[in-house]
Amino acid sequence: MNIQIYGTAKCFDTKKAQRFFQERRIKVQFVDLLKFGMSKGELRSVKTALKCKCDDLVSDKAKQGDAAVIAYLASEEAKEEKLLENQSWLKTPIVRNGKQATLGVQTEIWKQWEAQG
Repeated sequence: MNIQIYGTAKCFDTKKAQRFFQERRIKVQFVDLLKFGMSKGELRSVKTALKCKCDDLVSDKAKQGDAAVIAYLASEEAKEEKLLENQSWLKTPIVRNGKQATLGVQTEIWKQWEAQG
């Protein structure tokens, strides 16, 4: 397994994801969105894996504030650019396992990944 966790150091759910894999002695690569961020290619890969649009990746907390502007942008590409500029708006954790991905805490799916090896 090649696990990457995108999140923030202070996010409770991100810590939960890290703990889940740590308890199972599964090596993870943690990417702090506030320090390093996600590339355009990574964002598109996550969207493809999740079969979702940018609107689905925005945190409910962020939708209340400045991120509400995302809903009013016309194109998906404009929304991507805005999300890449403001990665703190993303729901976390985003957990990737190769071409697969999850959004939020998804322990059942992670257990399936573990079983598949």
